[in-house]
Amino acid sequence: MTGRTATAYDVLVLGEVLVEIHAGTALRDAADGTRARISYSGDALNAAAAAAAAGARTALLAVVGDDELSVPLLRRATELGVDVSHVRRASHPNDAYLLSADPYGDREFVYWRTRSAGSTLGPRHVGSWRDLLTRCGALVTSGITGALAPSSRAAVLAAARLVHTAGGHVTYDPNFRPRLTGRAEARDLLARIAPLTGLLKTSCPADAQALVDTNDPRTAAARLRALGARTVAVTAGAGRLLLDDGTRAEYHPVPVNPEPVDATGAGDCFTGTATARIVLGDTLADAVAHATAAASLSVSGRGGTGRVPAFSETAALAAAHRGRAAERAGRPLRADPAPRPPAR
Repeated sequence: MTGRTATAYDVLVLGEVLVEIHAGTALRDAADGTRARISYSGDALNAAAAAAAAGARTALLAVVGDDELSVPLLRRATELGVDVSHVRRASHPNDAYLLSADPYGDREFVYWRTRSAGSTLGPRHVGSWRDLLTRCGALVTSGITGALAPSSRAAVLAAARLVHTAGGHVTYDPNFRPRLTGRAEARDLLARIAPLTGLLKTSCPADAQALVDTNDPRTAAARLRALGARTVAVTAGAGRLLLDDGTRAEYHPVPVNPEPVDATGAGDCFTGTATARIVLGDTLADAVAHATAAASLSVSGRGGTGRVPAFSETAALAAAHRGRAAERAGRPLRADPAPRPPAR
């Protein structure tokens, strides 16, 4: 890319997009004739869709394949409000995965990533996106992206450094996957990228135990902040999220979805929404309230992008849940200013 782009994005999401094949039964029970449905997901697409729904001008920075599924994949991203004009192509098949999930979050995955298009992501791609990255409001990326290949790891670090140096916000989710990477490699990437982040979101006990040797959310947050992360959000099971911004570490109420279908992508929905709302001017507490509400609503859909709530829904649920929490605590509800509407 040469010259300067005309558009500065609120949020750029760097990472992998996936063809998602959702089995109608537990994978060990899959037999000849088992029904399945195709959709499109991947942590980057999930987060980008959430950021766009939250009102951010959002673009996807990814590499897709040269097979026929690239057309519906990119069409779906566009339908979700994500700009795909900067997506690159590679002469490789698209990344794909087969999953089975129950409504309460127990999930099984089988991935096809060897020699995939997504695994070719590298510093040369980041170089072609340099102008976008130095002018954006925020970057969202993850440990999954960094674990795809040595080149993708270098791409994650290069992109984060560009955004951080230019004064932008970086959100990172370690998303540790033991089948994809080892603990030592994941810890090393985390240590390198944490000082560049404005928000580091992780899970406890899964990520925290593997990466910072604890199953205690407060300890995990403190250790991640010691690595250099400015703010840490720790999801700690249904209904619990710990936020540590360096001045205090406290639990924030999380709305519980009474009719869950599939928790796939809920964490990505959180990161995309929180990042968008931070860039659009929400306080950190309000951004997190909107992010937890969006993540809760998202589990009503099947697959990573099966349910991407409109921001009007997200804001309404966040306000209602905050009101109920205040009533239970016996204190008056704070009169927050109306959230900034989506900018298009």
